[in-house]
Amino acid sequence: MKNVLITGASRGIGRAIALKMAEDSSRLFLNSLHGGERLEEVAAEIVKLRTEKGIAGSVNTIACDVGDPAAVREMFRTIESLVDEREGKPGIDILINNAGISHIGLSQDTDDETWNRIMAVNLSALHYCSREAIPHMLAAGEGRILNISSVWGNVGASCEVAYSASKGGVNAFTKALAKELAPSHIAVNAIACGCIDTDMNRHFDEAERKELCEEIPAGRFALPEEVAGLAAAICSQSTYLTGQIITFDGGWT
Repeated sequence: MKNVLITGASRGIGRAIALKMAEDSSRLFLNSLHGGERLEEVAAEIVKLRTEKGIAGSVNTIACDVGDPAAVREMFRTIESLVDEREGKPGIDILINNAGISHIGLSQDTDDETWNRIMAVNLSALHYCSREAIPHMLAAGEGRILNISSVWGNVGASCEVAYSASKGGVNAFTKALAKELAPSHIAVNAIACGCIDTDMNRHFDEAERKELCEEIPAGRFALPEEVAGLAAAICSQSTYLTGQIITFDGGWT
């Protein structure tokens, strides 16, 4: 039975990934910044789904600011305390770094606090969480780390310089860490998402959405559930699949 941690699991892509990963008997650990009602609703959905389908496996919710290294260390200590050693060694076997924040505005208007927060949550958090997860994966002899990135990390976006820079860092982090961990059978990959129909993209009005859809060869935004399906597929592959930035954008970029 695998232990799976999904950050930013209270909504959007993270929520969809949590529900998809609940389709097998893994122990799920769901994280969001404040925890709260939304995250508990996702956990309740998982319990209901598993009860109806007769799927074993536990689900726990953990509030944590993944941009804070001390908070991440404490989150992993909490996870270790929740795993009964009779059921397996405590630690994370599959880490899905999904938590992220966006910012739209001119680069010269982006203040230090905003820049640093975007980098902390979108990029530094991957280091903090991976650093805590890797020792268990090494002991287990395998593991998987999946980072949720963006097409803007590949090509950049006007008025989203900080966000683009953070996601470019995610891509470089993914490729470098994959090379470091491949000899230990730990796969590290990323999904570079295009336009996904989540709260992060709800700022577009109908005219803007229509214009964007016309630019996308597939002709539409993707659903979070489609990203979740890809995420689950990547996590189920051989660890020989590693160091890849898999673009999921309907042929847009």
